[in-house]
Amino acid sequence: MLVASAWLHDVGYSPDLVDTGFHSLDGGRWLRRERFDERISALVAHHSCAWLEAEERGLGEVLAAEFPREETAVTDALCFSDMTTGPDGQDFEVLERLAEIRSRYGPEHLVTRFICRAEPEMVAAVQRTQGRLAGSLPQPM
Repeated sequence: MLVASAWLHDVGYSPDLVDTGFHSLDGGRWLRRERFDERISALVAHHSCAWLEAEERGLGEVLAAEFPREETAVTDALCFSDMTTGPDGQDFEVLERLAEIRSRYGPEHLVTRFICRAEPEMVAAVQRTQGRLAGSLPQPM
């Protein structure tokens, strides 16, 4: 579920899939139409605190009605994947990635407003995932 949703999380940016202009919702809808697993569709629709961006866009109720939101280690790891990787595949620390997004969109953009609201939860999701990863690795004697 995690790998599939990580690969597909930004599919809604494809010009052929734009419906609402909100890539998370558009991607989730397309995945559902294409009969992907419902959980993958929902993970994509809600990735990286998308419910907060949906609220900024006036689509919060639509997103909530169409796709269930889970809060699990998988959603944390999906956010981790998104918030530690740049648009060209480069590695980022989460705060660097958030700054990169803000600089790309500019201070007045809706996405920047969303990122500012979502930052505490995104940072927490990344930290929880890092903790889980550290706990799963063999420890030196």
